[in-house]
Amino acid sequence: MQWETVIGLEVHVQLATRSKIFSGASTAFGAEPNTQACAVDLGLPGVLPVLNEAAVAMAVKFGLAIHAEIPEVSVFDRKNYFYPDLPKGYQTSQMYQPIVGAGEVEITLEDGTTKPIRVHHAHLEEDAGKSLHEDFHGMTGVDLNRAGTPLLEIVSEPDMRSAKEAAAYLKAIHSIVTYLGISDGNMAEGSMRCDVNVSVRPKGQEAFGTRAEIKNVNSFRFVERAIAFEVERQIELLEDGGKVVQETRLFDPERDETRSMRTKEEANDYRYFPCPDLLPVVLDKAYIDHLRDNLPELPAEKRARFENELGLSAYDASVLSATREMADYFEEVKDVCLDAKQAANWVQGELAGALNRENLSIANSPVSARQLGELVARVIDDTINGKAAKQVFQALWNGQGASADDIIEAQGLKQVTDTGAIEAMIDQVIADSPAQVAQYRDAEPDKRGKMIGYFVGQVMKASRGTANPQQVNELLRQKLDALC
Repeated sequence: MQWETVIGLEVHVQLATRSKIFSGASTAFGAEPNTQACAVDLGLPGVLPVLNEAAVAMAVKFGLAIHAEIPEVSVFDRKNYFYPDLPKGYQTSQMYQPIVGAGEVEITLEDGTTKPIRVHHAHLEEDAGKSLHEDFHGMTGVDLNRAGTPLLEIVSEPDMRSAKEAAAYLKAIHSIVTYLGISDGNMAEGSMRCDVNVSVRPKGQEAFGTRAEIKNVNSFRFVERAIAFEVERQIELLEDGGKVVQETRLFDPERDETRSMRTKEEANDYRYFPCPDLLPVVLDKAYIDHLRDNLPELPAEKRARFENELGLSAYDASVLSATREMADYFEEVKDVCLDAKQAANWVQGELAGALNRENLSIANSPVSARQLGELVARVIDDTINGKAAKQVFQALWNGQGASADDIIEAQGLKQVTDTGAIEAMIDQVIADSPAQVAQYRDAEPDKRGKMIGYFVGQVMKASRGTANPQQVNELLRQKLDALC
């Protein structure tokens, strides 16, 4: 039987506010356990929540970025459940009237085509604390620093049909929220994580199969791996005559498998009801229009500009606009060297290779965008050749100079373009290579092109790599052909 995979994602994005969604406690990452949980976060008697307006603005910005409906009124609800890291016994969330309505996110597939993924809604809520099971000798520790941290939960429709599509959608969401500046998107720190809903059905069947929810997956790679395992598990189960149980599962990256956690709760299990401590949020048109007018250039717009105005290929534009950090770095390199294509080649080539080898993000690059732009400019104006440029790049990477010009000067890498000086070196190489000259003279004309490499190498060696390769090739060919 042929099976079709059906996937929907619930993406939890930690908003980049300085304080929590209903209190003034800090949201800074890495503090000592339980040092950033105030009376409101702990749900102590007599405290009342106060909504953080910055969280509202960030949610609306996201809605506008995905062309979603922004309802005039949204309401906070209480989601009731009992867990050690939920001190109030309920989570303040939005069930029935969320702040962002239906929208759409476009993803780019591996073959370069695009596909729209519908967003059902996005709602604001507070995060819970964190249960810690290590180093407590059979007990569990609870850190409530995260309790009350503002989250935007983005709920997709079940429009994805493969693990690759799900990863592409998650990357698109990551790109949008980081471009907007509403989240740092740091998945290692929990700033962005997702619950993956997976089901399978026979191809051609309209009705969905029974889904399993994989909780708190925190990397693009893990999303793909978790889905791949879960799809295989469900298909094997069904083909063996079994039934898929609606449940919550956990992905174990070390074993590369999903494991059952508990049966899946329904909405009525949480006994949602409007939060009596918070008034409805009412947004007027002027407020929404102000936020819309101040949106930054978004990934799709930037990608289109890179193609249409800068003349980059669709592939280059897609890679360079994938993250805000990458796009900003590229644009600064381009502004310094004044050549978009050369800037794109160096950012995606030499720089990307070095970052990958050292497992660094572009934000932590030892070579600044200005330094790389100045280096590329020296290649464009023929101050140095390509080989020397790689030496300069490595020196910048190792912190051996403040600028490309400093390194070029200190290491004597300035390209020799003086025709007389190059001719003198060529004449010496020809004089020192009678056997190779004889072979060149005796060869068929169409074979001589391959043989010239020896002479080029000798001239470059004599010039310590500083001779202009194009001039060397042209002058060598003229002089050798004159001897035939």
